[in-house]
Amino acid sequence: MRVLFTGGSGKAGKHVVAYLAAAGHRVVNLDRVALNHPGVHDFIADITDAGQMFSVMSGHAGYDELDQGPAKPFDAVVHFAAIPRLMMCADTETYRVNVIGTYNVIEAAVKLGIRKIIIASSETTYGVCFSEGVVDPKVLPLEEDYDIDPMDSYGMSKKVNEVTARSFQRRSGFDIYALRIGNVIEPHEYATVFPPLKDDPGLRRRITFSYIDARDLGQIVDLCLKKDGLGYQVFNAVNDTNSVPQENAELLARFFPKVPLSRPVGPQESLLSNRKIREVLGFKEQHNWRHYVKG
Repeated sequence: MRVLFTGGSGKAGKHVVAYLAAAGHRVVNLDRVALNHPGVHDFIADITDAGQMFSVMSGHAGYDELDQGPAKPFDAVVHFAAIPRLMMCADTETYRVNVIGTYNVIEAAVKLGIRKIIIASSETTYGVCFSEGVVDPKVLPLEEDYDIDPMDSYGMSKKVNEVTARSFQRRSGFDIYALRIGNVIEPHEYATVFPPLKDDPGLRRRITFSYIDARDLGQIVDLCLKKDGLGYQVFNAVNDTNSVPQENAELLARFFPKVPLSRPVGPQESLLSNRKIREVLGFKEQHNWRHYVKG
């Protein structure tokens, strides 16, 4: 597939772009800085400028396509570009860039007839990660039908983006999938992030102990590209298990003693559930953290 990928130079994006390129897709990266990945053409552009989104999205995927004449539409758009977290810049700027940028990307894709659109939402929409104070979820495990209720500008922007995606899907009938992406772990981070969790699992309470390996996130995006006909969908994008060695019985008793369970959970099953991507998309994790952390 010819895929336009926004935000491919970011922490998660660079691994997903590499995965998609290795899987045989023709990927174009649209970002504020170049990725310089072999075989991937870079466009320097601003998602908050609607004209730039229409221009790049209706263009060629590389110089070699000039011989083919006028550009043809991309097969899919994957939208990761955003202010990536809270307190990186002013709350107003986080909200502006993420909301307006996502609107511009989806609008351009729909009006240009691109029938597969995947956007990056976030685990922060569940209202625990960036909330003020020590906040409990209403129920565990966290699944896609949860009444998401963030209080921060980043989580709010992602919730609005899901509403935008759903509205454009109603208008177009295209496939638009939103991925509630967990805490992204790059391969080199296992050596530093995970060892302290043996003694202090509470470091991961705000993200309900979950994680997503950046390479497994690439697999999830590829599966979304290949799965047609689902209309509007939301998927939690996380690995199978929690990111800490303690079992759920201990974690629930220590950190969420007042939170009810909607169903039984396995001893190490991720409390941010990925059941839907396993059952609907056929996701099979390849990078469990235990393969990389000694002891």
